Amino acid sequence: MRILFVCLGNICRSPTAEGVFRRRLADAGLSEVVEVDSCGTGGWHIGKAPDARAQAAARQRGVDVSQLRARQLDAADFARFDYLLAMDDDNLASLEAMRPDDCTAHVGLLLDFAGEPGRAVPDPYYGGEQGFDEVFALVERAADGLIEHLRQRLEHVQ
Repeated sequence: MRILFVCLGNICRSPTAEGVFRRRLADAGLSEVVEVDSCGTGGWHIGKAPDARAQAAARQRGVDVSQLRARQLDAADFARFDYLLAMDDDNLASLEAMRPDDCTAHVGLLLDFAGEPGRAVPDPYYGGEQGFDEVFALVERAADGLIEHLRQRLEHVQ
């Protein structure tokens, strides 16, 4: 099972989601069966570490995202991943525009798995630290819902 978290520049929301989800997978004993990555729809920050404020918010909660590096969404991601989860409607629209006709992956919003369908994870880039705290809290809720969804899906496969 492969999950890709997608935001605009891959330095705030999606690397936070990747870090949180990796931690939650380890806690759930699913690290060996679920692969996680993140990317951005834009290429402005390719190769850069997550925003210092995202790193600080994660570090305060015991999650290290400092080794992650931004990359841009690639057409091959639609075949490689089972889930491509956007942080907001704009990034979802970008995914849908690039989505190949034969794509079988689930393409949707991350917060759908938090029981908040249609809700976006707000972009904290132009705000203060509190925006990064909000992103972290939203991502944690979605991660818990996604873990439960994956557990059920994996049970049906076995």
